[in-house]
Amino acid sequence: MRLRRSVVALTAVLGLALVSACNDGNEGQGQDSGLQKVSYLTSFNAFGREAYAYVALDKGYFKDAGFDVTINKGSGTVDVMKLVAGGQADYGIGDFTGTVITLGKQKLPITTVGMIHQRSMAAIVSLEGGKISKPQDLVGKRIGDQPGSTNQVMFPVYAKAIGIDPESVTFVPSPPPALPQLLASNKVDGIGQFVVGVPLVEKAAKKKVLTLPYGDKLQDLYGNAIITRSDLAKDHPDQVKKFTTALLKGLQDTYDDPAAAAAILKKYVPETDLAVATEELNLMKPYIKPPQFKAELGAVDQDRVQKIIKLLDDAKAIQPAGSVKTADVVTVDLAPKG
Repeated sequence: MRLRRSVVALTAVLGLALVSACNDGNEGQGQDSGLQKVSYLTSFNAFGREAYAYVALDKGYFKDAGFDVTINKGSGTVDVMKLVAGGQADYGIGDFTGTVITLGKQKLPITTVGMIHQRSMAAIVSLEGGKISKPQDLVGKRIGDQPGSTNQVMFPVYAKAIGIDPESVTFVPSPPPALPQLLASNKVDGIGQFVVGVPLVEKAAKKKVLTLPYGDKLQDLYGNAIITRSDLAKDHPDQVKKFTTALLKGLQDTYDDPAAAAAILKKYVPETDLAVATEELNLMKPYIKPPQFKAELGAVDQDRVQKIIKLLDDAKAIQPAGSVKTADVVTVDLAPKG
């Protein structure tokens, strides 16, 4: 009798341990058997601009598509590319121009399958009333930025578009959290930043800033793109399409109601500042759907991709010129149509 009671007790303990193990997961990890586990990387951290993935998770769009998605925080385009290429993540977000330039240097097995932003959000940000008020003022200035950032990688292309020598500008290696204070204390003349990051910079610096968006001079450039492994796109196209569709549903909801999207983000990332995140998402709307945009959300235009590659070739951002083709950077058949 004592032996039977011991067996029953041991079974109960093991059952509780199993339940505990199943419930001890990362963000977005569900317990529904039959769902395919997928890992996803944001483009950078979990700022307001990343809310759409959490919206897709919270509203069940991933689950409805058959996925159990874990969202992890990315640390920039190049790192996201390398992690996806190495199999540490299935999908990620990275700046399209930065992706093309990086693939010109190293042939990573990744491809893009849709666009989050139809316009580039890269920019140089300076203090209002400071030494920079127009693009040509960048000559001789010091710009704080993380080494290898999208803004820094793209700068030679922007410099050519505004008619200055990229070597006339000095980039000061700086970790992203330190950038607003460096700017506020005048230790640098400007910082590399996405346009939507302005509310966060102003809050941290406690000063108004002026923005020089790259997209004003380089209007063909896309912003962030959806990245996956080349073999996944080739061997499992249906999975890729389903994931992209679910993610873009979250993006549509974010576009329609930025405040609600910011609230969902805070649910998963408690340190989120609701006001800043909402303002970021409002600033992001014209980059998701620019004026006169008639294509599907997330659309890729093959001709436009070819224009971007030529632009980067002409600016000598890709070496050797002509070494990158459209098929090397985007799987057009899996992307929404432009």
